[in-house]
Amino acid sequence: MAQTVHRPGSSPSRERPPADTRPATSSFFFNGHAPRRRALVAVVGALFGFALTVVWSAQFVDQTIGDHVADTLLGHAAKGTPIAGVLAGLAFALATGVAGTFTACNVAVFSALAPLTGGPSTSRRDRMAAALRPLSRLVLGAVVVSAVYGAVVAFAGTGMPQFDESQGGAGFSGRLVQAMVVFGLIGLLMTYLGLTALGVVRDPLAGLSRRFPGAPMLLMGGLIGAFLIGRPYPLFRQLFHDAAERHNPLYGAVAFGLQSLGNIVVMSVLFLLVTASFGDRLHQWTARRPSGASALMAAGFLAAGVFLVLYWDVRILAVRDLIWYPMAPWAR
Repeated sequence: MAQTVHRPGSSPSRERPPADTRPATSSFFFNGHAPRRRALVAVVGALFGFALTVVWSAQFVDQTIGDHVADTLLGHAAKGTPIAGVLAGLAFALATGVAGTFTACNVAVFSALAPLTGGPSTSRRDRMAAALRPLSRLVLGAVVVSAVYGAVVAFAGTGMPQFDESQGGAGFSGRLVQAMVVFGLIGLLMTYLGLTALGVVRDPLAGLSRRFPGAPMLLMGGLIGAFLIGRPYPLFRQLFHDAAERHNPLYGAVAFGLQSLGNIVVMSVLFLLVTASFGDRLHQWTARRPSGASALMAAGFLAAGVFLVLYWDVRILAVRDLIWYPMAPWAR
């Protein structure tokens, strides 16, 4: 009978601990711990997104807040003032990007920042450094996508759909149709990621994330940069026209990249401050209740996704008097 021979100094009962104690099905968007009440989380997230579409006033956010911030940063009335020169255009891009932080499409940025949670650390500096790594990938993805679009705008010129201000029979211009398509697609993707965080559907980036851990944040940044492809924000249209008329792809790329950077700089700073102050507590909470962390991420993505789809593809039909949609009196 064959006998098992043990090497000197070895123990047959001692096993090497696993290298990764997370569930095998975990990924960036799904940590392997589904919330117990997945249906409730999905309904709450979707209802929150719907409620935002009911009360959201684009006129208040774009004009009362956005125009005032841009005017303050530039030192003059931004809307309607010709952009005199390249440097003035770059300053305009950054200022209007900051002013557009709280426009309708940037609601989704909050859910993009939700997954950025760091591990335990011993100092505030360590927490800040840990938060800067994923945040830098988010910024990189946003700037690259928006810069490429800016170069395309400058190269293609005034023949792009976003230049089309004509109103068709139902009041839909080429610019508006492009916005509906772009934000509708982004909203659907956000909704899918919310279902992924709940463990309802598979994470499409699970394999890629294991090989390239920074890929999910690059994707989220890319979605933020893609907001400019559909954005009808008046101050952005002014920059869009300037880039298209100059026919300088380098200028278009830098200007659009700066505006996208301005869109997320305020929330990035807030995120870093929260991480520096409460990072350890957040990590301890997510370690004790990983299913709770999944619920928060899922609710954030679902709220953003439902908001984008309903706001840009459903409520806009009501604004054109084609259907009925509930809207607060100040949102009309």
